[in-house]
Amino acid sequence: MTILSALAVLTPSLAFAHPGGDHVHGFLAGVEHPLFGIDHLLAMVAVGMIAARTGGRAVVLVPLFFVSAMVAGALFGAAGLGLPSLETGIALSLVVFGAMVGLAKPLPLAVAVSLTALFGLFHGNAHGLEIPESDSGLAYAVGFVLATSVLHAMGVLSATKLAGWPGAIRTAGVATSMVGMVMAAQLV
Repeated sequence: MTILSALAVLTPSLAFAHPGGDHVHGFLAGVEHPLFGIDHLLAMVAVGMIAARTGGRAVVLVPLFFVSAMVAGALFGAAGLGLPSLETGIALSLVVFGAMVGLAKPLPLAVAVSLTALFGLFHGNAHGLEIPESDSGLAYAVGFVLATSVLHAMGVLSATKLAGWPGAIRTAGVATSMVGMVMAAQLV
């Protein structure tokens, strides 16, 4: 946990994966974005873990609400509408998602889908602000939706496999929250 926090502090260029610019080209760039931006990677896996811990229909609904809101946020961004305090919202998503993973008992389904959808808007908006207006942009969007969904599935699988070790799940949640706090501190 301390090592993860130290790495986050020492690698500020990894903390935010939304510099904009000419790097956004096609499907592979869309797939890479959630995998190589620590903020997206941790958030997407946490959403899957939240879904698994909530159980039942949440295993499908929590990721579905997140991805749906992410697509809506991306559409806003592609239209040139940026959410206020975008990077703060993304950092806060890690704090909240980490807390949700780290809680002894999962939150009710309605709370889980509401919070994940809210923060899905922020993550999607960051993607959408970078999307080029071309076929390459559509391919990029397909790539980031696919990678996001795979990371959600990895989170579900991780939480399911670690169900017998609640301390490990709580530790992952606390570490995710700490990374979010470090990222938020970098914004000040």
